[in-house]
Amino acid sequence: MPSLETYTVIGLMSGTSLDGLDMACCEFSEPSPGRYTYNIIAAETVPYTEEWKQRLSTLENAFAYDYVFTNAQLGEYIGEKVHAFIARNDLHPCLIASHGHTIFHQPQHGFSSQIGDGNAILVKTGIPVIYDFRSLDVALGGQGAPLVPVGDQLLFSGYEACLNLGGISNISYNRDGKRVAYDISLCNIPLNYLARQLGKEYDHNGEEARAGVVNPTLFQAMNRQDYFKEQGPKSLGKEWFVDIFRPLLDEYNLPVQDKLRTTVEHIAFQITRDLASLPQGKILITGGGAFNAFLIEQMQQLTHHRLFVPDALLVNYKEALAFAFLGMLRMTNKINTLASVTGASEDSCSGSITGLPAPMLS
Repeated sequence: MPSLETYTVIGLMSGTSLDGLDMACCEFSEPSPGRYTYNIIAAETVPYTEEWKQRLSTLENAFAYDYVFTNAQLGEYIGEKVHAFIARNDLHPCLIASHGHTIFHQPQHGFSSQIGDGNAILVKTGIPVIYDFRSLDVALGGQGAPLVPVGDQLLFSGYEACLNLGGISNISYNRDGKRVAYDISLCNIPLNYLARQLGKEYDHNGEEARAGVVNPTLFQAMNRQDYFKEQGPKSLGKEWFVDIFRPLLDEYNLPVQDKLRTTVEHIAFQITRDLASLPQGKILITGGGAFNAFLIEQMQQLTHHRLFVPDALLVNYKEALAFAFLGMLRMTNKINTLASVTGASEDSCSGSITGLPAPMLS
């Protein structure tokens, strides 16, 4: 790799909540070995059309042909959107790092699958692409998730923990000199599922949940799930919502507002239960759920930690920033996936590369 003081990388993230494609062009520098700084130059989200939402939300039940076809088409779509993003903002990235969109996440069966063909992104943009960040870790016996914690450790070490409230809530923090991380619970996936029953894409500020009342029986049933008894490393996928959590929500004949309130209380309970084991400090909160004022309020009532929600740019694009950072680490042959987080047999430098000539990897 040529000696560069600054790396400009576009990070791409498509989350399970199907909000859209997050794009963040970031600059990274390493003033001293192992110490990094970052700057988000430009960022935006391209919302998915209803057609794309439908395709991506049901793809796990489609035929193999449809899966492969959608993988190629999504890669082309992402490439076109990134190409326009680059032109619109006069950007000059050396790399694109794409998480892709998760369709299957079953590390217990040895696979995790994110679509959005990196080769198609390369062809549409003319810029080298790193993608498929999870498969190597899964092959090494890990969960393939979470991957963001290496960025938490190297970019946000000033916080006691980093908490992401996306489709799934996850946390990372240092324990006994090692970074640990895991998925805590579902978050925006069930909240958005219930909000759509009220004709809304999401529950703005948690207003509908605030108007509801907790159903103790449903609340207890949510918290009795075996997943919450497991110790990390552990991770959740959309399959857990479809197979376990959604049927539980559908089983109860309750007003939607009451289901929302009960789900918020469940999320807050599970998250703050895990925070209770940490030394008191400041918790960085990002992801779409950080804008759910009612959820944050309920969490703050249950913890002595200071819950800190940063500016909207970091809230919205921290995961895209993290994957840009993982891509930069991959490009420079440095560890970007931590076995202490995923449970793999060893740390790894993960991600499939397309468009970089071999000498750049030496």
